[in-house]
Amino acid sequence: MTQLFRSLIFVPGNNPRFLEKAKTLKADIVCFDLEDSVPDNEKTNARKLIKSALKSRKSYESSIFVRTNSPSSGRIPDDLKEIVQKGIDGIVIPKVNNVTEMKNIEKNISKLEKSRKLKPIQIIPSIESAEGVVNTYNIASFSKRVSAIVFGVFDLLNDLGIEYTKDPEGGKYSRAKIPVDAKAAGVASIDAIWQDLEDLKGLKKDCKIGKNLGYSGKSVIHPDQIVVVHKLFHPNKTEIQWAKKVCSVYLKSSKIGKGATTVDGKMIDEVHYKQAKTVLDLVKN
Repeated sequence: MTQLFRSLIFVPGNNPRFLEKAKTLKADIVCFDLEDSVPDNEKTNARKLIKSALKSRKSYESSIFVRTNSPSSGRIPDDLKEIVQKGIDGIVIPKVNNVTEMKNIEKNISKLEKSRKLKPIQIIPSIESAEGVVNTYNIASFSKRVSAIVFGVFDLLNDLGIEYTKDPEGGKYSRAKIPVDAKAAGVASIDAIWQDLEDLKGLKKDCKIGKNLGYSGKSVIHPDQIVVVHKLFHPNKTEIQWAKKVCSVYLKSSKIGKGATTVDGKMIDEVHYKQAKTVLDLVKN
């Protein structure tokens, strides 16, 4: 796995200025949002703007994901119809409760990929409920598409009937369980956002807690948080070793004219090579 998951920043899909500004962001994943940051009467407009932005994929330095609406909203089929196209790297599914929801979504994605002749798209489920926490391992391991799991603390606390604080006691079990389940399933885990944009000291402390729990990175809501998060979520030994192997195997393969090859049974191509090289460049600096 050469994709970096140190930072995932949400960008409102209905804001053309923010979508344009996202081209300069240094987050590992830029996630165009169709859910919480977009009012109901703006959903259709947001889909159109994101569809247009994906056509300019080469202008974005980061991996590009899109967060759909939740399974319970009934809007995912319309979301996928617009966003599953060339230029998208993955999809974040919010408020996932169980595997049944994910299977239905994957079936829809597969049909669109086949009809549009697209490469397989990654999926990152977001765990934001008590049911989702209980089912995290099954959700994380249900498909090879799943590359990471996101922890969504605010909706979880709401589900539990707990008021949000910067260090909510009631969310500690869930926060600790998610990276364990993700690791057991062989995928990365991304910690919840830090809401207070003025409290960078608190953000640093929260990142250290998350890293010590086993998270690969953190969701962020403002560009100023990216540098702090990247500094504290540096690539680990496993990621560095994997990156070295990918670079070595891909270069040997490309010398004999092969554009794609495999590493430990997983297909890699130029995209994986570039991501692996990014990891090694980070270690050098």
